[in-house]
Amino acid sequence: MSVQSSAPFDEGDFTLRDGTNIRALPKVSLHDHLDGGLRAQTIIELADEIGLELPATNAPELSNWFADQSDSGSLVEYLKTFDVTTAVMQTSHGLRRVARDFVNDLGADGVVYGEVRWAPEQHLKRGLSLDDAVNAVQAGINEGIDDVRSHGKRIRVGQLVSAMRHAGNGLEIAKLAVRHREQGVVGFDIAGPEDGFPPTNLQEAFDYLMSERFPATVHAGEAAGLDSIESAIFDAHALRLGHGVRIAEDIDLEGEDEDGTYVSLGRLAQWVRDRRIPLELSPSSNLQTGAITAWGENIEDHPFDLLYQLGFTVTVNTDNRLMSATSVSRELTLLADTFDYDLADLETFQLNAAEGAFLPIEDREELAEIVSEGFDEAGA
Repeated sequence: MSVQSSAPFDEGDFTLRDGTNIRALPKVSLHDHLDGGLRAQTIIELADEIGLELPATNAPELSNWFADQSDSGSLVEYLKTFDVTTAVMQTSHGLRRVARDFVNDLGADGVVYGEVRWAPEQHLKRGLSLDDAVNAVQAGINEGIDDVRSHGKRIRVGQLVSAMRHAGNGLEIAKLAVRHREQGVVGFDIAGPEDGFPPTNLQEAFDYLMSERFPATVHAGEAAGLDSIESAIFDAHALRLGHGVRIAEDIDLEGEDEDGTYVSLGRLAQWVRDRRIPLELSPSSNLQTGAITAWGENIEDHPFDLLYQLGFTVTVNTDNRLMSATSVSRELTLLADTFDYDLADLETFQLNAAEGAFLPIEDREELAEIVSEGFDEAGA
């Protein structure tokens, strides 16, 4: 049985201004990387088992190292921290342990439905096959779900299998995802360096997924702009946009007066908004990687509120909980404090995520009911 290590950071007291406990609210997490959500103590223990030297040897210092390294303003530099986490995720034991911890941490944060994305092709250095890796992660997910439910909470978690957009294995990974569609894999993703590696490089994979009626989300609009978003939607048939924050580049601010701010939407922004294509926004990560430098360098500069007020289907995500020292509750707290959101706003974000979940319509409706019931109880 896996040892359940302490969480990677102190969750703190995340509350709305009216005193509502945000951690207790039912939440939906759509954009959360397995190799970005490890507990620091778990890394230390798994590294010791394989003789891996780490930049720090106690959990608080290692957590701080990840946060410092990730706060670079560059996606390329940010991604280098994953060399450490993936190094301890090369065995069935390591993958199973990390996945179990991952689900337990979601449950502790009040997440009732989560999708965990990861790239199996990055976990084959110690002899695992692609199928072995997916099976190991699913075993850990199942154990984590049992742990959470044993504490009287509800949770459901699905895998998003990612292909690395620069590696050239897109079709093989797409077939892997479809092969495991009845064993926990709910969708497909492409990850890694976005700029210079458009979705069309993996066109064969996306065409195959479409032929199999298998859903995909695509990292787009983070390190690259509108062309990346357009290709994700129209070439890759993406049902959601991983980040997608730079869709705001297609919104022109025309002026403001005492009645408010006037804007016009470009055709791509109009398409994304009107078809309710979910944006998997990750505020803290977007600051760290420089995804919002066109608007500023602070949380109040994030175009999240602009997109929300204009009717885009915004969702709130962590991206990488270890690198950003965050949780869904922390991200919601940051947004609520910055933009003066109330309980109804936070419920909208969760319902948007429930709507965009890669689940059958009946399950999405049930998930929305779970969210609404929980928020109703909190507001009573």
